[in-house]
Amino acid sequence: MTIKISQNFDAGAIEVVKAEEADTIELKLRKDSHADIWQWFHFRLQGARHQETVMRILNAGEATYAKGWENYRAVASYDRETWFRVDTEFDGKVMTIRHTPEYDSVYYAYFEPYSWERHLDLLSSVQHSPLVEVVDLGNTVDGRDLNVVVVGDPAAEKKVWIIARQHPGETMAEWLVEGLLGALLDTANPIARSILEKAVLYIVPNMNPDGAARGNLRTNAAGANLNREWMTPSLEASPEVFHVKNKIHETGCDLFLDIHGDEALPYVFVAGSEMIEGFTEKQAKEQQVFVDSFCAASPDFQTKFGYEASKYNEDMLKLASKYIGHTFKCVSLTLELPFKDNANLPDAETGWDGARSIKLGEAMLQPILASLNS
Repeated sequence: MTIKISQNFDAGAIEVVKAEEADTIELKLRKDSHADIWQWFHFRLQGARHQETVMRILNAGEATYAKGWENYRAVASYDRETWFRVDTEFDGKVMTIRHTPEYDSVYYAYFEPYSWERHLDLLSSVQHSPLVEVVDLGNTVDGRDLNVVVVGDPAAEKKVWIIARQHPGETMAEWLVEGLLGALLDTANPIARSILEKAVLYIVPNMNPDGAARGNLRTNAAGANLNREWMTPSLEASPEVFHVKNKIHETGCDLFLDIHGDEALPYVFVAGSEMIEGFTEKQAKEQQVFVDSFCAASPDFQTKFGYEASKYNEDMLKLASKYIGHTFKCVSLTLELPFKDNANLPDAETGWDGARSIKLGEAMLQPILASLNS
């Protein structure tokens, strides 16, 4: 077979410079469809079975988050189900991926993808539970459905909102939601049952379906970074935020969690709302209860490494968790998962992956319950 590299599929993204020989492939990161952001890649290689393959990404040093390539390893899969890490080097300018494929067809990606089909399968699966209603909130820029999964009785005293993948390339966020929903709908899980005695949960598994399908890292089909749209979202530029924000104002919010991935930091951590003007002692105490309980629930979560409280001072209330924390005076957190690995509990084969994200989603029930009880 001749060497072929393709990216014309769900979440595919790469530019081919040269691909005649397996050991001298040259590629470039492709920017988000409507924004000058370079980072996400996802492509298929054919014709290199049992050949030492060397793929050089020439513009990696110009990526939006070039520090994300330090100590990073790309992921690969033969069946798009099982993903593993492959040798990757970064010299400050060029990122080189080395791998000898065992089969004629192999996929490479920045992180384990979460496909649109899997997203639809997730919605179809959870709607079979009598606890669930899958509600359509409206359309995205490209006309895709934007759904919220409502778990529990909307008349419940407490309202919990969880959103994921405002930045579509941060697929670990939807893997986490899959795990969280599985645990929440397990009728034998006493933590889940206790949560649902107190609260209804509104969960948006994918805030940015268009960006996900287009192979974007951070933006939607209009080029908007949704996590900078919460003050003044519009139907033209950011209908995803427009619809979700309106629904939150309709229901109210007592706990808000925004799930993301961080390119550079190899840790799981949260960014809180303590820098917001008017942040109360009650919010501070309840935020700490959530954090302490999460530490107890999962050794993957930690508090030593994370963002400085001043990181978002300039555009603070444009961010989802800051806007909600300020508006509803509730615990409102951004949870960050790594693209690389968890340096505290590294895994040489997979690094951080979808399965570990699922387990973290399951563990997150404990701090949710602690927060509701605080």
